[in-house]
Parts: sequence; C-alpha cells; structure tokens
Amino acid sequence: MRLYLGLVHSPIKNKRGEIVTTSVTNLDIHDISRSCKTFGVEKFFLVTPLKAQHELVERILGHWKKEQSLAYNPDRQEALEIAQLVNNIEESKTYIKNKTGLEPLVVVTGANFSKYSGQVKDLYAAIEIDNRPVLLLFGTGYGLADSVLEDASFSLEPINGPGNYNHLSVRSAVAIYLDRIQLGSF
Repeated sequence: MRLYLGLVHSPIKNKRGEIVTTSVTNLDIHDISRSCKTFGVEKFFLVTPLKAQHELVERILGHWKKEQSLAYNPDRQEALEIAQLVNNIEESKTYIKNKTGLEPLVVVTGANFSKYSGQVKDLYAAIEIDNRPVLLLFGTGYGLADSVLEDASFSLEPINGPGNYNHLSVRSAVAIYLDRIQLGSF
C-alpha cells in the first residue's frame, strides 16, 4: 500500500462546532514523523494555511537539518525528512497524483463519527479494487470539518477502548492506525 498521511489543522471543528484553524505543535511534528517513518508512510503532510504556522514548522524542520543537530540526533532528521507543509488538503492530493499518476483514496479518521465505512480490513478491500494510493487524514482540535468528511472516499471506524471515554491524542491515534494498517490487524 502506498500510504500518505495528513495532519489537518484547517478546516477543523472547535468544541462549539465552529470551523477554525488549530495550531501546529512541536510534539505532533516530531512524534508523527517518527511513526510515519517507522511504518513506511511515503509523505507526512502538515496541513495549515497560516503563514505564521508555516514559519514555525520551517524553523523546527530547519533546526534538525543543521550540522550540529544532525550530529546530535541523526534519526530525528531522517524521520523529519518525510514531513511537508501544505496549505490545504488539495495540495496533498495534487502532490500524490503528480508522484503516482493516480488520484488518492482519501480516508478520514475520527473519534466522533456517527457512521463509518469500515475497519482496516474493509479499507484493504477498497484498495484492492484499483490499487490507488491512500491519503489518510487525521484532524486536530475537535475533528475534521464536515466538508472534509463529505469529500472523503472512506471513513475508518473509531478507535475505542473498553470504556466510554474516547479522546486519544492525535499522536496516539496515528500510531495505532499505522500499526493496524501495517500489520493488517483486523
């Protein structure tokens, strides 16, 4: 499977259901890049239209390209090489189409879905039909905007624990889904 991942900061819902742009966090950049690299993700897109956020991310990524940082922690720089800033989800899709020649199958995740397309095994079945690359989108804040969900081709079943509480950090959700996808855990 040719897998690409997007961490979406806009358009996102806040706790009142309003559409907002959330802030990029340093931990998300580092931890999600490392998970993506570990599980063979082709590219990790950080999706935000805000110029100030682009400057912050470029500063963080640039830091790990410096000679002293490379010497201190070369593994971190290797993982961060797959991170790429984009202004919106469409730029991610265009990148993938230009790279593979195919439109990606856009897959969304979230803890608050009222309906979903299926589990990882169902996603594999959908991919087998035309072998398209997958763009797996994760939301920040209180989840992806409805417009993103409506444009998606597939929505993965939420990750549920044994109780009623369900609010994983996005970093944890990414790692769990990537493990399930990589191992084909159904």
